[in-house]
Amino acid sequence: MYDKIFPPAKIVLPNGKIVQEKKSRTPIILVLLLIATILSIRFTDFEMSVLRDRWHQFFVIVNEMIPPNWEYFDHVWKPLMDTIKMSLLGSLLGSIAAVPAAYLASSNIMNRTIASISKFILSILRTLPTLVTALIATFIFGLGTLAGTVAIFLFTVAYVGKLLYEQIENAEMGSFEAMESTGMTRLQSFRYAVFPQVLPNYLSTSLFCFEGNVRYAAILGYVGAGGVGLLLHEGLGWRDYASVGMILLMLVITVFIIEQISEHFRKKLI
Repeated sequence: MYDKIFPPAKIVLPNGKIVQEKKSRTPIILVLLLIATILSIRFTDFEMSVLRDRWHQFFVIVNEMIPPNWEYFDHVWKPLMDTIKMSLLGSLLGSIAAVPAAYLASSNIMNRTIASISKFILSILRTLPTLVTALIATFIFGLGTLAGTVAIFLFTVAYVGKLLYEQIENAEMGSFEAMESTGMTRLQSFRYAVFPQVLPNYLSTSLFCFEGNVRYAAILGYVGAGGVGLLLHEGLGWRDYASVGMILLMLVITVFIIEQISEHFRKKLI
């Protein structure tokens, strides 16, 4: 049936031989995407009419945030610094811990059992939402920035570790095998043959993850993990949108500055 609707194309070679081109799966993929879209619309009760009639309500709150409450600046400064500090510390420690995690998860270096277990653990950490991890951390370490730092640390280990072990598995292994044959241990061979190949991408990924962690850390205060998120939660709860506007303005400026600095260093690594 499929061949009758979408017959494979025939290519005539210079020698006169006819070769049938491989069947394209694009029509099947498009049909599956269309079915998935229809089912998603039905399951989520999405209605375009509601979106059309209510979209302007978004700007009602935005208008109340402008102008922001400039006097609220003194209240925002310290929690904002706490957010930056726990993002920086969690990202730094997580990026360092991601190296041994990626080493253990690399199937071209470790045996299949250890690599599979390590990948499974990283997958679990990546699946857990950061808010849930922060909530669990508050029960263990109490309220405050320590819980937020732990949540960011675990997310960074999973995120950077995943990308790093994929880079390691795609690295050129000739020099690694040569060093092993001269008597070096597997860890030494990895240190001198493989890690230098993935180091620029590893540093770039870590910087990019730090950018995102500053944004993620801003909402961890909702579960008591410290930072500027607690002020956001209070401001929205009390409908103090002018103060919320000040918080968001400070957060946007901070993230923009961090992104510019991070982009500068990432370009140097390319």
